[in-house]
Amino acid sequence: MSRIHFIGGEKGGIGKSVLSRLLAQYHIDRKRSFQAFDTDRSHGAMLRFYGDYSRPIVLEDFSSADQLVETAVEQQHDVLVDLAAQTSLPLFKWMDDSDLLDLAAEENIDVVLWHVLDDGADGINLLERILQQYESRAKYVVVKNRGRGKDFSAFDTSPARSTADTLGAPVIELPELHGPTMRKVDHNDLSFWAAANNKEAGLGLMERQRVKAWTRKAYNQFDTLQSSLFG
Repeated sequence: MSRIHFIGGEKGGIGKSVLSRLLAQYHIDRKRSFQAFDTDRSHGAMLRFYGDYSRPIVLEDFSSADQLVETAVEQQHDVLVDLAAQTSLPLFKWMDDSDLLDLAAEENIDVVLWHVLDDGADGINLLERILQQYESRAKYVVVKNRGRGKDFSAFDTSPARSTADTLGAPVIELPELHGPTMRKVDHNDLSFWAAANNKEAGLGLMERQRVKAWTRKAYNQFDTLQSSLFG
């Protein structure tokens, strides 16, 4: 079956695009068919780092957003959607006005809402609203981004965590990559594969090793989701 994965969290700078890039590289390395869409009109990371697999999309333009479903229906594969900051309102308007979740059920398409968290309150509150709005009609993955937060106790004791557990939403962790290494990856416009394996890409031996170790840890987290979200 096809799955549409929306990778969001609303705020800028919490790691949505890093997670999207990791998911794209995961699909490439695991030889899984996928198509990516980038909603950031200014400096889309998916178009920049995984342009061969990505297309731009405008959520406010329903005819543009409709490509997501058409792509999922045309071919059984994963559709990855990197949501820019402040795109929740147009996304949910398109979903609700189009009865997306009803159509997805008819077409045997899973809709998966990935929610990236830092250790602030805003992301927790938004997650609770999303879970209450769509309940069991969608699937969810909650991602604690260790690169953007160290103390997630507020989430762990929140009503949002309780609701996520009730709905069977997995909670995973995105490990932190050494800051200067990540900056080199970005400044050199590298995919994570190139950063880890291309000796001519500008990273030293230990920097490449850190990217490999970080990617492996992230993949281990994704592998726990295989049966329900990638199987």
